[in-house]
Amino acid sequence: MLDRNNFSKEAELVSQWVQNYLKNIDSFPVKSQVQPKDIYNQIPDSPPLESENLESILKDLNEIILPGITHWQHPNYHAYFNANSSVESLLAEHITTAIAAQCMIWETSPAAAELEERMMEWLRDNMALPKSWEGVIQDTASTATLAAILTAREIKTDFRSNVEGVPNNLRVYCSKETHSSIEKAVAISGIGTKNLVKIEVDEKMRLIPEALEKRIEADIAQGLVPCCVVVAIGTTGTVAVDPLKPIARICKKHDIFLHVDAAFAGTALLLPEYQWMIEGIEEADAFVFNPHKWMFTNFDCTAYFVKDVQALVKTFEVLPEYLKTKTRGQVNDYRDWGIPLGRRFRALKLWFVLRSFGLNGIQKRLREHIQLTEYFAENIKASGNFELVLPAFLNFSCFRFHPPHIQDEEQLNQLNEELVQQINASGHLYLTHTKIKGKYVLRMVIGQTYVEQKHVDHALEVIKSMAETLV
Repeated sequence: MLDRNNFSKEAELVSQWVQNYLKNIDSFPVKSQVQPKDIYNQIPDSPPLESENLESILKDLNEIILPGITHWQHPNYHAYFNANSSVESLLAEHITTAIAAQCMIWETSPAAAELEERMMEWLRDNMALPKSWEGVIQDTASTATLAAILTAREIKTDFRSNVEGVPNNLRVYCSKETHSSIEKAVAISGIGTKNLVKIEVDEKMRLIPEALEKRIEADIAQGLVPCCVVVAIGTTGTVAVDPLKPIARICKKHDIFLHVDAAFAGTALLLPEYQWMIEGIEEADAFVFNPHKWMFTNFDCTAYFVKDVQALVKTFEVLPEYLKTKTRGQVNDYRDWGIPLGRRFRALKLWFVLRSFGLNGIQKRLREHIQLTEYFAENIKASGNFELVLPAFLNFSCFRFHPPHIQDEEQLNQLNEELVQQINASGHLYLTHTKIKGKYVLRMVIGQTYVEQKHVDHALEVIKSMAETLV
């Protein structure tokens, strides 16, 4: 067993491992190349009876575990949305795990609660969110969205659903492009997925306000009760930005809770030139974005903001005797602001990142990623055998391989599916796909903390060379 009184000796081995990993990450295949059960079959059926030294554990880490890791911090990782880290965030997380505080209420660590309160204000004020709103750190946007839908449910039922059960006539609305977490939250909330209404999108993949209002009015005429609308600022498949302002007017007219899901693209609100995306936000009720996606803060760290804190607390508050304190009402007891009782000290890594980068440093990196995306899009389009399916936006572009002599859509879909599979199998890049109006397209996200133009050039070379082998 390791000796906590000789921590520095053991920690040096781990620090050296981390240093080597970060230094050599470019040398690993981006996507793990193992097959199902490869890792499992190398792990013994039962734990050791006697203590093993750290050197032995690290040896198996290198030989057994590392081959089964997909390297999300690899600069050639361009799949899904980034789950970023940074040296700043890594060091803060190290301290957080050493402190190992359970930050459920103010009393259990006052600094954790008050730092969280201040970090949420820093983000709110620099993202052009309403000054009167308050924020809390959740683990993921999925949890924050569930909190929003549960709050909407309670408001619409005059806070009776928690006690009496959920009526079967509540309705939730979102676009057909919104994240799967919306559907899961509607199911978990007891509203039921049959009451989730997915609204058509326009040619830019944005929710159509007129179609939304038409469905709301039709539901009201049938005796159904519109409860919540979810607006996406940056949809998962295409980073489409739903038109918030007209949707907010519709929600205000019909007294519907409005939740804004900006899980990925929300970080761009730190750039004044992109704050147009939330025009009308003052009429919304809740907003979420993930610093752990594009703000260089490692998973998990989700910023959730609400207009009405009392409605949020009333939705989740349960006060057993053992949690009653003299400070209640004077401080934020964040265990009442969401689903779990237990809470990690997530604010520390935000504090490290915001102080070490500085707001200017974060903005500089975001703009560099946006410029690299424009560079990628221009080059992929100029190649002649590829097309952009939608204009590049923020640090995202979507494209497909389209040789001029092939016009059959099914053949093009098969060709692009084969292309992305070959790219990922090579280990040189990691890309994912989506479908846009039946077209199988490749997604390119340039958001890893330390990505440079040389990595984008590498991606272009790999994509083009792999495509040449298919025709």
